[in-house]
Amino acid sequence: MDLLRSLPIGLYLEQPVTWLHRIDARVKLAWLLSFLLTPVLASTTWRIAIVAVLMLLTLTAKIPWRVWRQQMGGLLILFTLAALLIMVMPDGIAVITQPRWPTPDEIATLDAPIDPIGTLPDTAYNYVIADLHWVQITQKSRKLAIKVGTLLFTLIYSTNLFLLTTAPEEITAALEELMSPLRWFKLPVTEVALTLTLALRFIPLVLEEVQNLVRSVRTRAINWRKLGWRHASQIWLMVAERLLDNLLLRAQQIAGAMQVRGFTSPDHHQVQWHQLQLRWWDWIFLISLVFFWWGRFTWGNPT
Repeated sequence: MDLLRSLPIGLYLEQPVTWLHRIDARVKLAWLLSFLLTPVLASTTWRIAIVAVLMLLTLTAKIPWRVWRQQMGGLLILFTLAALLIMVMPDGIAVITQPRWPTPDEIATLDAPIDPIGTLPDTAYNYVIADLHWVQITQKSRKLAIKVGTLLFTLIYSTNLFLLTTAPEEITAALEELMSPLRWFKLPVTEVALTLTLALRFIPLVLEEVQNLVRSVRTRAINWRKLGWRHASQIWLMVAERLLDNLLLRAQQIAGAMQVRGFTSPDHHQVQWHQLQLRWWDWIFLISLVFFWWGRFTWGNPT
């Protein structure tokens, strides 16, 4: 069991270096926000198009199949099951419809003739798509399933793709530069960026401590069935207490190491983790972002 390699999402792929790695972190942040915001109140076609664009980015970046399967295989199964479950669930519409006589205006607008008893002509539209007696799929349930499935996929996959191709130092440097106007309002932008950097660096330490404690419990070959739930819960409480002590010790060691190196405050001892620089391909992606939003308001509005 290696939590550092089997974590479902959020790992940074150092090798191979794809073209997504070379894009400036600020540009990728702008595209990430666009992927997260444009599906809101958008049409079904636009949501499906965003999913297709994300898959196309993954294929063109040539991300290794082992990484893609490891990080997104289970999530894709989860999205598919959620969409299928919503599709077969009742759509919530329980209105009893009754036939009525059409108004004169409706009779004038209808192309097809009306039969003598006054019923409306048959159309190609059917609200119930499939009726298998024990399950029923309607137009609303199908639309809701596509909406939820695409939104979940876009939310998690776009964020994971961003973290997969962007180093933590680049993320903090980009956020600090983008939040620099907030310094006019006396907000501690540098402190926030430093805290985010330390948090991103502390996550692998937490996973390492959890991994070591789980391995220590497994090596003792404890028979959980004989212990019962009471003694088993006591053991796991002891493990959780030990985990908290180890994490606090690691945090104290990090603070001591910063003090030994003369760190007083972020403003007086600021470390530049990454130098941000916009290149010609970054400007191309920024310009294409404008056309992306133009397409959203042109073709992505719901009908």
